Amino acid sequence: MSLVTSSPVWRPFTQHALQPGAYKIVHAEGAWLTAEDGTRFFDAISSWWVITHGHRRPEIMEAIRRQTETLDQIIFAGFTHEPAEALARRLVEITPPGLDHVFYSDSGSTSVEVAIKMALGYWRNRGEPRTRVVAMEHSYHGDTVGTMSAGARSVFNAPYEPLLFDVARVPFPAPGAEQETLDALESVCRAGAAAFIVEPLILGAGGMLTYGAHVLAEMKRVCETHGVLFIADEVMTGFGRTGTLFACEQAGIVPDIACYSKGLTGGAVPLAVTLCRHEIFDAHYAPERARAFFHSSSFTANPIGCAAALANLDIWAHADARARIAALASMQAERAARFAGDRRFSAVRHLGTIVALDLNAPVSGYAATLSLDLMRFFNARGLLLRPLGATIYVLPPYCVTAGELDAVYEAIGAAADQFASRAV
Repeated sequence: MSLVTSSPVWRPFTQHALQPGAYKIVHAEGAWLTAEDGTRFFDAISSWWVITHGHRRPEIMEAIRRQTETLDQIIFAGFTHEPAEALARRLVEITPPGLDHVFYSDSGSTSVEVAIKMALGYWRNRGEPRTRVVAMEHSYHGDTVGTMSAGARSVFNAPYEPLLFDVARVPFPAPGAEQETLDALESVCRAGAAAFIVEPLILGAGGMLTYGAHVLAEMKRVCETHGVLFIADEVMTGFGRTGTLFACEQAGIVPDIACYSKGLTGGAVPLAVTLCRHEIFDAHYAPERARAFFHSSSFTANPIGCAAALANLDIWAHADARARIAALASMQAERAARFAGDRRFSAVRHLGTIVALDLNAPVSGYAATLSLDLMRFFNARGLLLRPLGATIYVLPPYCVTAGELDAVYEAIGAAADQFASRAV
């Protein structure tokens, strides 16, 4: 396998002194990537959790091609276009009822940044001095300044600490300690918080940590009791990852503000939305221009991105899309079970289409070089797996076959043979 080692590109989340090269991918289809030298990689993490139905899904590619023939980009202040209007209507129909307004942006980070600004603008425009944001321990919400502030303090954001605003935190609801989380949330909400932001059911970059739908429902109840806005960061969990179209469905709750991105276009092109209840919109609706919601980007509601998202929603409208989710969830559960009693692993967990397990190795944490060793190990076997420290997770596109999954889990077992022996 050949790596591109001479390049002006500064890659994300990469220490170039430890990872001096990158594989140059020239083709993708279904769940597979092909490098310039012909090497193939099975995309077991959906290219950072964005690919849903598979790479280059024909319906989405065709929608993109058609849209390029009529409209590529237009300012979205004072102008609009049918792909954005149609997509907004569709999203209001399929998301939890009551999310009546759609604000477009470009990425998961910006969709969450928008949500935080919406919440603070809501309270300011109501004339109530609420500015405290509440977040969960170990959470990750993005890499803009506002979203880093809401996320856990870690190696991700330590250099930028002087820029970050203070956030109240509640502990992660670990099994048996859920009440501690609810009590902490009750306390901070009673003190007059502005908003609580949470990744529903599973924390992604924080280590694929899972918690129950009943806890999510109780957290929403606590927020409602004290009038605290509830923000659901479904950037990763949306569009089938947890087994339902949206994770909040499993708790039977409707957030006040919800963020969606990664799977919105099937992973084909960047697009994000932040949906909110009408009360949030109404607080910004006034004759005074100063009460407007001041947020935008040059590519807000890009027509090509909206066309891709509409094609993606057409796929979801068919029953076989939901059936594929159920089938993948079942396949994942079966394969994860092989490691349930394996002393080389701990905390084997499964939620919908996602499986995660912690390799019992002496060094953990995202910054540990173990994750790089594991990544190279999997790459050498034609797999794209990107462990979070010692946490190995499998989050494949929904087009994966049983045989392809078997190869992934065989490689995970082989990795444990090589790396877990240090600890057990």
